[in-house]
Amino acid sequence: MTVTAEVERDVRGTGAIPIRDYGDQALLLELETTADVLAWADVIRKAELPGVLDIVPAARTVLIKLDGPRYQAPTRQRLGGLRTEVDPEAELTPPAGGRADLTIDVVYDGPDLDEVAKLTGLSRDEVIAAHTGSLWRVGFGGFAPGFAYLVGGDRRLEVPRRSEPRTKVPAGSVGLAGEFSGVYPRESPGGWQLIGRTSEHQAALWDINRDNPALLTSGMWIQFRAVES
Repeated sequence: MTVTAEVERDVRGTGAIPIRDYGDQALLLELETTADVLAWADVIRKAELPGVLDIVPAARTVLIKLDGPRYQAPTRQRLGGLRTEVDPEAELTPPAGGRADLTIDVVYDGPDLDEVAKLTGLSRDEVIAAHTGSLWRVGFGGFAPGFAYLVGGDRRLEVPRRSEPRTKVPAGSVGLAGEFSGVYPRESPGGWQLIGRTSEHQAALWDINRDNPALLTSGMWIQFRAVES
């Protein structure tokens, strides 16, 4: 199926939320926050709408891939009916008991740890405590296979990307950028502020031999835990 990036028509079918035709075999919801994205993706997934082949969340959009042009109009109408079921606030509320789906051990010795402390006004230990002190939720994947954008952490850790990206970031590096945290699944260029690295025993973030190659998938709750090197 070929999906064109050209917006053909702008339809506001869910109040203030634009639903755009994305080619003739998909719809694109434009939202305000990643919490909105998580909420809409969850509701659409549970609704099991006819003709929906895939649901692809991103930072501020949800792409709905359809099984042909005939599903565009009815899906748009059905989305309007789902609006009352969407609860963005609940998406970033940790589960009862505060248990994570996955705990990731981190050695907090990243090259940008001092810079993050300076930007946030926190000490090194306070940065580590903030990063480990709350659960993060997987918002969406992107950038590289297995890379997940994690949201919902301590707001004090919101820092800008580096002014000069690195040409090589080691696999397993843990970083911060804007509202997000993330773990680099493989060596690659990158501009995030690096505060640590995952320990060697961590499972691969991307493994094509698994039923689901990505270890971190949208909606999962993640806990970071500080360990010694």
